[in-house]
Amino acid sequence: MAGSTHGHTLAAWTGVTISFIGFCIGGVFMVAANQPGFWAGIGVVFLGGVVGLGMKAAGLGMPKESAAMKEARAAAGRQQLKGHDERQAQTV
Repeated sequence: MAGSTHGHTLAAWTGVTISFIGFCIGGVFMVAANQPGFWAGIGVVFLGGVVGLGMKAAGLGMPKESAAMKEARAAAGRQQLKGHDERQAQTV
């Protein structure tokens, strides 16, 4: 998936960063045996998801791929596999 831009958006990075911070908060309070702090951390994790989805809805996420672009990507992948198979057949 090196050619993919999956997740490389402001919405994705912001949502994951907020969720990671919530995960860290929850972990610290779990070790400290503090239930309210743990659940607050879990709340921050869910807040990260909501913020990420909200930013995606606001246009800061990955745009939907058109049908023509999907077909072009699939054709390129098939061509790449065909070339790989031909190269492998030559080495055998």
